[in-house]
Amino acid sequence: MYELRNVTKRYARGKDTVHALDGVDLTIGDGDRLVIQGPTGGGKSTLLQMLGALDRPTSGEVVLDGIDLAKLNEARLTRVRSENIGFVFQSFNLIPTLTAQENVETALVPLGIKTKERRELAAEALHSVGLGERLAHLPGEMSGGQQQRVAIARALVKKPKVLLADEPTGNLDEGMRDEIMDVLERLWKEHGLTFIMVTHDSSIAKKAPRLATIRKGKITVKENAGA
Repeated sequence: MYELRNVTKRYARGKDTVHALDGVDLTIGDGDRLVIQGPTGGGKSTLLQMLGALDRPTSGEVVLDGIDLAKLNEARLTRVRSENIGFVFQSFNLIPTLTAQENVETALVPLGIKTKERRELAAEALHSVGLGERLAHLPGEMSGGQQQRVAIARALVKKPKVLLADEPTGNLDEGMRDEIMDVLERLWKEHGLTFIMVTHDSSIAKKAPRLATIRKGKITVKENAGA
């Protein structure tokens, strides 16, 4: 599915040049589950942005299903994100004035899906993450774990091929962290997703089939035999 070839990303910081990604080569197959770890500033979030078509490399190729994302115009990149990639973030990114169901529906608006079908699909997605009784609740009326479940439902309601998660348990306590990971892993299996997650949590990383470590823009990948 993904093929990254000699990907670099450079930023100017004053008079200095920061090499956020430095010659990254990475293959991620359909249905893979990959966890990305590394120190702050090592390039984790930059790599996730490349995979999510949210940023372009300075050089190199980011190929998704045979298409080099680096060469697409903004309109086509937006379409790729809308149709094929779901995102889950640490801060949930829910709209506080919208109900859980309405927040999930927002992912379907760019696809031109009509109102009735949007509502049905959003309700189905919320049921799948255990929030069937919370459709009409606002984010402020839910716990952090429940808000993250809404965010997961929003990411998956459009039935993407790829789920990208950036520290999805970072704002949760240990018990809720485990609940959210159980939800994510179950949905990964049920939907046959390619699931890529950035985390600082080593207990999560140890359970992933593949672990990528990125430091100073350089990446190494290993298989977790016990996962």
